[in-house]
Amino acid sequence: MPVGALWQALADLVLPASCAGCGGSGQTLRHEVCADCARAVESLRAAPTRPDPAPAGLPACVALGAYDGRLRELILAFKERGRHRLARPLGALLAEAVAASAAPDRPLLLLYVPDTAEAARARHGDHMRALARCAAERLREAGRRAGLAAPLRALPKADSAHLSSAERAAGASGAFVLRRGALERARQAAPGSVTVLLDDIVTTGATLAAASSLLADAGVRVDGCVTLAATRRYLPHRAIWP
Repeated sequence: MPVGALWQALADLVLPASCAGCGGSGQTLRHEVCADCARAVESLRAAPTRPDPAPAGLPACVALGAYDGRLRELILAFKERGRHRLARPLGALLAEAVAASAAPDRPLLLLYVPDTAEAARARHGDHMRALARCAAERLREAGRRAGLAAPLRALPKADSAHLSSAERAAGASGAFVLRRGALERARQAAPGSVTVLLDDIVTTGATLAAASSLLADAGVRVDGCVTLAATRRYLPHRAIWP
């Protein structure tokens, strides 16, 4: 085993002491996850999802699973509890969901919903940028043509955890501005590609709809959205992707 790989394996075995998914200790961990939790999330299969009611401008959506149980704990551990090494396995799960949703012979352009500057500082980095990068790497390792662009910048916003659907939609409508250089690169990459917008969780769909509409107005059509999880406020719908 190469020295770098050996060091990574040893680090995985030593730190941290508890599983990010179930909190269990005294177990062998890989990327901060025990074998049982790894099997649980790896058994999930991406499926179409749709908030009800769905906001205007929301493309077809796919989620890996419901926002509960071990998947929820892993997302929260990565996003809010500083378990940054979860970016690789969670990014790989996102990649699997993308690959299952888009035609295998089409190139992919991955975009993502960014953190606000305040949230990125609190989390020591933009968590969706990290997941999107890992997803793109995983797709390329699997032989898919996958590009990554970041044409959106998030503006400061209030905490939306306790807002109604209408309040979330109102807040999301002005939540982003375009990054001109990155937008132009996305425009150049978009023709011929399946353009996928990534996020961690879909709740009302307001954020994904607002971001997709802004991109569409700027000449980048989002073909579909992929998230790790969907809250229980959704109904299954058939997603039709190119």
